[in-house]
Amino acid sequence: MKNVLTVGENSYIGESFAKYANKRFNITTIDAKDGKWREIDFSKFDAVLHCAGIAHVKQKRSMKALYYSVNCDLAVDVAKHAKANGVGQFIFLSSMSVYGKRQGVINNKTEPNATDFYGGSKLKAEKLLQTLETEAFKICIARPPMVYGYGCKGNFGRLVKLAKKAPVFPNIENRRSMIYINNLCEFFCLAIEKEKSGIHLPQNAKYVNITEMVVAIAKFYGREIRLTSLFNPLVKLLAKRTTMVGKLFGDLVYAKSVDATEYYVVGVKESIGASLMR
Repeated sequence: MKNVLTVGENSYIGESFAKYANKRFNITTIDAKDGKWREIDFSKFDAVLHCAGIAHVKQKRSMKALYYSVNCDLAVDVAKHAKANGVGQFIFLSSMSVYGKRQGVINNKTEPNATDFYGGSKLKAEKLLQTLETEAFKICIARPPMVYGYGCKGNFGRLVKLAKKAPVFPNIENRRSMIYINNLCEFFCLAIEKEKSGIHLPQNAKYVNITEMVVAIAKFYGREIRLTSLFNPLVKLLAKRTTMVGKLFGDLVYAKSVDATEYYVVGVKESIGASLMR
């Protein structure tokens, strides 16, 4: 059984992975922000999963240095420590945000073009981490799209609030790449077991339609939402010009990949219910 160190003790994804994979690996979880990780001998670990970082925080110009310090410099320092201690694999949790795209199709040939501090700090970290890679020290980078699951923060929580309150919702035919937390955790498990390296774009095997998702959430809470196409032209226009509307109603997907079925352990409908149940 492999020994895995998860960096990001209070991170949603890090904690979720520790619970999901505790029967497949010997998992140790630490907090990296206090600097005590520098005193830990990493030599007993086969892999390090780095989930520590800043996310879901309103980006202000004054926070730029903090974003780069935590999302980039910290990750690189931890990776250097892991390499020096003989760890064989470093997995970095990056983001779809490195592409800076609001709409369109992204594949493994799409050039990143980050447009904010979050995406920029993740992208810089990726580039620096790749310079550390050797045959004995593999760098695996995951760029997931929107992650959802019970207790997660970010856009999924906003969708839940909309579904609980909105009497009417736009009937939009759109496609979004998303990934349920257990599917992402399974991706990490396979990456560790197969000792993967390189850049990966994990996602659910099926795209998500936001209107259908909101209707499903509302139904879970015993509500019915009336759908209308009346405002579709305005919504589509705003989706091109406004970040938040674009994230909800624009088309933004990763190209389908064969390996997505390997870690697609929970389907969309089941995952929505699991994200709300407790």
